[in-house]
Amino acid sequence: MINRNLLSAVYRTHEKEIMNQVDLCDANGKLLHDSVGWSRYPMIRCNVTGHPLRKKKWNYWCVTNAKCLFSVTISNLDYAAAMFMYVLDLDTLEFEEQTVVVPFGRGCDMPDEVNASVQFAGKQMQIVFHYESGITTIRVRCENFGGKLLTAELEIHCPSDHETLNVVVPWNANRFQFTSKQNCLRTNGKLMWGDREYLFDPSDSFACLDYGRGVWKYKSTWNWGSASGMQQGRLIGITFGGRWTDGTGVTENGIVVEGKLSKLGEDMVWKYNPSDYMKPWLLETSKTDRVSLKFVPFYERIAKTKAVIIDSEVHQMIGRYYGYVVTDEDEKLEIDGLVGWAEDHRARW
Repeated sequence: MINRNLLSAVYRTHEKEIMNQVDLCDANGKLLHDSVGWSRYPMIRCNVTGHPLRKKKWNYWCVTNAKCLFSVTISNLDYAAAMFMYVLDLDTLEFEEQTVVVPFGRGCDMPDEVNASVQFAGKQMQIVFHYESGITTIRVRCENFGGKLLTAELEIHCPSDHETLNVVVPWNANRFQFTSKQNCLRTNGKLMWGDREYLFDPSDSFACLDYGRGVWKYKSTWNWGSASGMQQGRLIGITFGGRWTDGTGVTENGIVVEGKLSKLGEDMVWKYNPSDYMKPWLLETSKTDRVSLKFVPFYERIAKTKAVIIDSEVHQMIGRYYGYVVTDEDEKLEIDGLVGWAEDHRARW
């Protein structure tokens, strides 16, 4: 029988680490082999072209502290752009979400680089992600956010030596995805929702970026779990995926401790009850004992979209992680109540 503890001490990712800047696609929009792998910093220029109606591009931000979870997204699905934001008060569990859809993505241009600015200006909401010198400033305004005015201005800091998880997932030469998952980004600023004020201080407020550019199949399913926060005096972030990377030889699994990334090349095993998402979830690495976590939800966000060619449903659970993770240096880190999320997403898009 294989000793899983011995495996965890020697098992390192087999995936290629990309060390230099490279384009994602060739001039015809096909995946370049040299871009397949992972990197500690955003090395991929996402020059996605061609493939009408199949290109998917998004910048998703989520910021958490002890009082509030706030998320805002700009996305372009080729045949439509979708902007959405939501707020969860972690004391009262009061929740609100607003979405704006723009046919054919008019006025929603998505940059090829991760570290770049993007914005949307509509009648219902205005969103700005302004990037400059390692700081992303988020400015949002929504006049009718559950009947109240919502405004926010947040500064998100990503130091030049802060390592992030950047992965190219290859289904084939015509179907592929680049993702940049960035955890543990210290945040300061303020969010106003009606007469409520939420303050974000870098000591206890952390942002996560999910940047995606690629060419997708019409039918897709995935899991994603993420969390950032202080544990035993250290800043720890986790990001784990499932299903959509199966069989590609690449995963989107990583652990960040004080700005240093441990890349996991093995798949995650996700155990949860799709008939009752509020029951605890279990996440474990498939080959070793490097990850053993229980995720206990305390809120279920359900987002459904049914349109002519879009049929999407996501159950994003907000909750706390418990258990442990093991870094590349074989350091076992206990996780005790780290706030984050885990989701089950099914889409025809």
